[in-house]
Amino acid sequence: MRTIRAAAAATLAISIAAGVTGCGGGTSAEGGSNDSPKTLTYWASNQGPSIEADKKILTPELKKFEEQTGIKVKLEVVPWADLLNRILAATTSGQGPDVLNIGNTWSASLQATGALLPWDKANFDAIGGRDRFVDSAVASAGAEGKDPSAVPLYSLAYALYYNKKSFAEAGISKPPATWDELVADGKKLSKGGKWGLGAEGANLSNNIHQTFVLGQQHGADFFDTAGKPTFTSDGAVAAVKQYIDLMAKDKIIAPGNAEYAQNQSLTDFAKGKTAMVLWQAAASTFASQGMKPEDWGAAPVPVASGTPGQGKNVNSMVAGINMAVFKNTKNIDGAKKFVKFMTSDAEQKLLNKTYGSIPPVKTAQADAAFSAPDLAVLRETLARSAAPLPQVPNESQFETAVGTAVKELWADAAAGRPVTTESVKARLEKAQQTMQQ
Repeated sequence: MRTIRAAAAATLAISIAAGVTGCGGGTSAEGGSNDSPKTLTYWASNQGPSIEADKKILTPELKKFEEQTGIKVKLEVVPWADLLNRILAATTSGQGPDVLNIGNTWSASLQATGALLPWDKANFDAIGGRDRFVDSAVASAGAEGKDPSAVPLYSLAYALYYNKKSFAEAGISKPPATWDELVADGKKLSKGGKWGLGAEGANLSNNIHQTFVLGQQHGADFFDTAGKPTFTSDGAVAAVKQYIDLMAKDKIIAPGNAEYAQNQSLTDFAKGKTAMVLWQAAASTFASQGMKPEDWGAAPVPVASGTPGQGKNVNSMVAGINMAVFKNTKNIDGAKKFVKFMTSDAEQKLLNKTYGSIPPVKTAQADAAFSAPDLAVLRETLARSAAPLPQVPNESQFETAVGTAVKELWADAAAGRPVTTESVKARLEKAQQTMQQ
């Protein structure tokens, strides 16, 4: 999950408008170069339960790379709350890494700055070829019709996680498949100080992910074919209202969730305070908080009716982490070798299994390790019923503007203020005006 600050999106907009060509990235004079590839600097995103957990997971793998190539990798794990700001600063200052992780929803926005290495045929061939990767993952690595700005590293999708004990105690025999069923089950589960569903109301990215999916189910894309925002369309308004109504009307989300932004909903789930949560690859976090695999289950995110698929039955955005290279790194050859290493079959199997994500590399994805019930749900969702967020240059502004509007609506619901179609539309109209300024 990611929290994107308004300042970061504003900076990105300025960078794009100014035509930043990306002087950022690259090792220091004591670092590597194509002639003498001694070191690389790598910014990894926080994928595990903590920064320290990521360091323990990644350090042995980076040592393997050093042993194979003689290139030492200097690792920094950057929290999601800081990552976009750090990347944007690097694009303008030149003080950044050689290789970095980015959220796949940022791909088109960062691509527009010109700071990242384009992955054309020659560059893809250097790491084994574009056809090694799942098509939907590559489609989320940059704007349509352009060479991707990054390479898929970890693929993710949303699932509905449910607490088996809570379900059994409430007499519920199976996870809900439709939103009506989820609300009905949630009401049975919301009693005695416990709640049916958890949410992260102050997490702007999570707000976007959930409302984008509901928008798809209501026939709304949030942008028209020319890339102009359509936040106030009937479908977009209905999607946002449906999401907020889970607290405001249906009363299955605790009011305190309006302030959650740092995975508190997962902690509540692990402690049995909530019975369901919509999340990407939560297994490792549950384990770190003392849950056993048999304590919880995973099911596809509900749809309005029928079964998950495309069109109005999309039930997840195409989530994931991409690996990018700053175009002006002094060690381009070493950087590509590192991307090749991290996307090799062996590393893809190991790292994605550890993080509970799905490999975007086809041969690694076929491994039996990714046939566990929860991972099978994620894999099936990615293959059949996930859609990428709009690949437009101002996507990050979209996440901030609409994500903030949804955050404000959560606050209204938590405070007991009415959440109506008119109030939702007014918030989204304000967000659209912000985008058009």
